Amino acid sequence: MTRLFGVIGHPITHSLSPAMHAAALRALKLDALYSAFDVPPKFLRPMLKALWLSGVEGLNVTVPLKEAVIPLLDRVDPGARAIGAVNTIVRRGKRTIGYNTDGIGFRRALADLGWRARPGHAVILGAGGAARAVAWELAQVRGMRLTIANRHLERARRLARWLTRQRRGVEVSATTLRAVRLQDAALLVNATTVGMRASDRLPIDPAQLRRGLLVYDLIYHRRTPLVDAACRRGCVAAHGLSMLLYQGAESLRLWLRRAPPIGVMRRALEQAVR
Repeated sequence: MTRLFGVIGHPITHSLSPAMHAAALRALKLDALYSAFDVPPKFLRPMLKALWLSGVEGLNVTVPLKEAVIPLLDRVDPGARAIGAVNTIVRRGKRTIGYNTDGIGFRRALADLGWRARPGHAVILGAGGAARAVAWELAQVRGMRLTIANRHLERARRLARWLTRQRRGVEVSATTLRAVRLQDAALLVNATTVGMRASDRLPIDPAQLRRGLLVYDLIYHRRTPLVDAACRRGCVAAHGLSMLLYQGAESLRLWLRRAPPIGVMRRALEQAVR
């Protein structure tokens, strides 16, 4: 019997998950399909019910459904509950369990660039859902100092207050994008949408980028102006395709309980982007 998996979101045509997961399922020689389902938020509940009735075993969840799906699940992993967002649903029998694999994907993507978890200063640009997952992951590093920089200061402050409540002892400050300073930062993460369009300017002054700074841009559809500028100034830099790869691989591991074919998934993503 063919096993069924998929991704839900709205809109969903931009998603690279089908290419990545279809390649993985073929490599594992499974009789399985992975499909994309466009699900407007108002139809989330009936669509989920229909997908479970059709035999779907697992789903990825993307915007704008990551938060809305939580009350519709039987159980939510503590990490996903704390972040307030689910990007992976596993079905075990009749029970549905929500996870968030973004943090694992982010950490493994940084490890590919030579980053190691140690005390230091990290600057996160943005204060939305992606920034929240990144901040949660970095706050688990003992001695890590975080700066949240956002166009709207109050939103950055809200994220900083949330993180301080969730992770006692972590040092978090908030500032605006214009006021951000990178002098002693070891890591810069762009979790804004600035860079998705070719016409976008840099989210910060490129003169602050310096050799030795690690720069990671969560945007994965294209190599961004921030990554280009960072490379020109001697930084180690990459865009978010590797995070997409590793969070997807962790989803597959949760669904199948077996090791995902990382190399096959990476090649499928690179081909899809090209």
